[in-house]
Amino acid sequence: WLAGSAVIAFGLWFRFGGTMKDLSSEDKSPEYFYVGLYVLVGAGALMMTVGFFGCCGAMRESQCVLGSFFTCLLVIFAAEVTTGVFAFIGKDVAIRHVQSMYEEAYSDYLKDRARGNGTLITFHSAFQCCGKESSEQVQPTCPKELPGHKNCIDKIETVISAKLQLIGIVGIGIAGLTIFGMIFSMVLCCAIRNSRDVI
Repeated sequence: WLAGSAVIAFGLWFRFGGTMKDLSSEDKSPEYFYVGLYVLVGAGALMMTVGFFGCCGAMRESQCVLGSFFTCLLVIFAAEVTTGVFAFIGKDVAIRHVQSMYEEAYSDYLKDRARGNGTLITFHSAFQCCGKESSEQVQPTCPKELPGHKNCIDKIETVISAKLQLIGIVGIGIAGLTIFGMIFSMVLCCAIRNSRDVI
């Protein structure tokens, strides 16, 4: 239950907190980027539900419930490993996608300052950066508290890379805990069967 709660909290925090929250409010938000987070939150909810049935199965010494618990943990394990692998392998694609979104917003702003204004302000605020090689052309959209010039293309790569790496580590780490749950459920199931055979 605790592991499931932690996974849900982590996934929701990443999805609706800070940088990702700002980007999700835009029309061109990187929706596919959130797929790993949605899988993680779903796996956490399933873990909490399955944890309850696992406890019931252990208390009632039901082989059927413990077998179902093992099967559900196997599905959760696959989802968490998928999330971790997706975060590590899809990192470059996610970075390029968000960078291309920024490039497009940057071009829109230079063509029509009123049209691309909101999107560029959101990017600059979310990633705490300003412009590309120079910030002169887009200075009105930059955060006022930002000290000096920070290249947004580089900043996007740094932030997205760090977040995806953390998602991957958490997904694979919780998957490791899930393995222990599967092992213990099988051991308990076998112990119950052996005790009944003896009786």
